[in-house]
Amino acid sequence: MDNEITNMVTNNLFTINNLWMMIATALVFIMHLGFATLETGLTQSKNTVNILFKNSVIPAIGIITYYLVGFNLMYPGSDFAGGLFGFAGFGISTNEAGITSAYNIGYTYWTDFLFQGMFAATAATIVSGAVAERIKLSSFLLFATLFVGIAYPIAGMWKWGGGFLNELGFYDFAGSTLVHSVGGWGALTGIIFLGPRIGKYVGNKINPKPGHSMPLATIGVFLLWLGWFGFNGGSVFSADAGLVSLVFVTTSLAASAGAVGAMITAWILLKKPDISMVLNGILAGLVGITAGADLMSPLESLIIGFIAGIIVVFSVIFFDKIKIDDPVGALSVHLVCGIFGTLAVGIFGSKAGFEQLWFQIVGVGSVGIFILLFSSFLWYALKKSIGIRVSEEEEVEGLDYGEHGMEAYPEFEKARY
Repeated sequence: MDNEITNMVTNNLFTINNLWMMIATALVFIMHLGFATLETGLTQSKNTVNILFKNSVIPAIGIITYYLVGFNLMYPGSDFAGGLFGFAGFGISTNEAGITSAYNIGYTYWTDFLFQGMFAATAATIVSGAVAERIKLSSFLLFATLFVGIAYPIAGMWKWGGGFLNELGFYDFAGSTLVHSVGGWGALTGIIFLGPRIGKYVGNKINPKPGHSMPLATIGVFLLWLGWFGFNGGSVFSADAGLVSLVFVTTSLAASAGAVGAMITAWILLKKPDISMVLNGILAGLVGITAGADLMSPLESLIIGFIAGIIVVFSVIFFDKIKIDDPVGALSVHLVCGIFGTLAVGIFGSKAGFEQLWFQIVGVGSVGIFILLFSSFLWYALKKSIGIRVSEEEEVEGLDYGEHGMEAYPEFEKARY
């Protein structure tokens, strides 16, 4: 009788854990709609179809490449090369009909694959916004395929797949570095190889190119905030009531503090309350807490989010001053605040200390160097072969017409910049 009760409880926990992980997977999936609407809102109307196209295709490419090679690059088991590289073969399969996971006995193998796969395309989506309004569609899709299929899972394996950063003691709960700064480094190299949009910087003058729909951008941020409950909450890898609840609280508090920090900072510096800065402040808080959402107290989460909100405003202004043209603030949110959030694990929370801070610095540096080299090679190869930038005429006319032969708002007069 005792064994029957034990088995029943075990089976129920397995089902509950697996159900939560599937819900978290769905929440992470909806983040791609958030990225699509955010990027669309913060860019010019003449490029709307192009933005939506990229954000529709990226998740599809991400899931397919993660199935073909990514999952087994990221989780190669014991097949390592000094903790740097491993590959368990093409495709996914299990000898136990998907009932158990190779990496976590609390949910199925198939759920494991799909949850991890939802993360993969996020890195390329970050790049999409940063290089918007002047990149050739074919070049971007080739970059995204190789970036998501190879670069992201290799960097992820170094920690999450049991690689050398995991052995070192580096900590990244849900991906401030392994997702967000990976995308950020890829975005930075893309911006450098592409150059700024036409007319953005003339002499020492910065010419604003405002987004065409703040309602869309706001919807996007709230969809992302919603999805982050799955992004961080699912990274508990179980339905543990206490830990999932804590992660929800730290995630929400950091996002809220990020909004307030960005609002105050922008109001002081720009003399007006800027909605785009507040939206990026929310995202900055979310990115900042992601590395240590399970380690922080509520107060520490508020501090991390508030600092991230301040940082993102200064960062957006700084990148503009040095003529790094990032239409949506992706570098400031994902790269800069991703680095800050990763380092915060060594400063705040239950792992804080000089040794842990050093581990975090090594992790940030290792991933940064690898992604910079990998993405620079890709951009260079694409630039020298098929080219990476649309013609001046296409850029001025808009990528919707030049790349897709259609317009998102055919009933309205197009603005010319």
